[in-house]
Amino acid sequence: MNKLEQLKKMTDVVADTGDLSAINLYKPVDATTNPSLLLKAVNLPAYKSLVASSKEWADRQGGDNKEIVSNSCDKLAVDIGSEILKIIPGRVSSEVDARLSFDENATVEKAKRLIDLYQQNGIPSQRVLIKIASTWEGIRAAEKLEKDGINCNLTLLFGFDQAIACADAGVFLISPFVGRILDWHQINSDQKFTAKNDPGVASVKKIYCYYKDHGYGTVVMGASFRNIGQIEELAGCDRLTISPSLLDELSLDFEELGRKLDPSRLSGSELIKHTEPSFRLGLNSDAMAHEKLGEGIRLFAKDQERLENIISATNP
Repeated sequence: MNKLEQLKKMTDVVADTGDLSAINLYKPVDATTNPSLLLKAVNLPAYKSLVASSKEWADRQGGDNKEIVSNSCDKLAVDIGSEILKIIPGRVSSEVDARLSFDENATVEKAKRLIDLYQQNGIPSQRVLIKIASTWEGIRAAEKLEKDGINCNLTLLFGFDQAIACADAGVFLISPFVGRILDWHQINSDQKFTAKNDPGVASVKKIYCYYKDHGYGTVVMGASFRNIGQIEELAGCDRLTISPSLLDELSLDFEELGRKLDPSRLSGSELIKHTEPSFRLGLNSDAMAHEKLGEGIRLFAKDQERLENIISATNP
């Protein structure tokens, strides 16, 4: 078996793409999207008609130009997610506008809006994960949504304090960003990193062990990989979301892949409980997590604006 086939025997593999051809090829359990991936997807031939139909649908809903563009983006994200769900057996993740990352109530409202649009497409909420940035406000919004039966994927997660707060809020899944953590350390350190001492890999391992130590049901899904070495070091993690290029690389490698993470191996970590002040202090004290969270929100917000500009210029 190749490494991708071996990995699938111990970890749920998720496709980090909106490209239908790639999803068809690699047959992941789930798929994730975000504004950056949707921005790439709108240029794919398979989605050209969806861009036009989403704008036409939004025009029929009425409102000013801002409302029409917002509705069109929501509809497009849901329609792309719906197409992906025709291929995969599991769930698709759809992201709340990153510009709402510090607005708890608006995040809840947008999440319910996306779920409603999925249901209008005949897709039950159980097949959707709502992606929300792991800010304090985002985590509180996710807590409310989980209680209403809407499962969430807490993204832009870089620090241990974020992971602790997400687990305590009872969120369904978190996406710690392995590659972006490595990026920061490579810029801010003279140390040479390999998969063995990769700080992004270490972060996910610490979170995984903490969750298993204390019986949290929150799923750990490593994300944002830079190389297959990072993936190999996290073999056995609950889930891993992987780009098509790295899925391809794994599928062409027939070396043996050993399991690195196992829920039966407990680390004896101490239980921690966060209040809002302790969460904010912990996040602020972690320069990497603080900087990368802010950067990630800005980048996703910028790509959302680019997507809106494309939609606005589209003639239905």
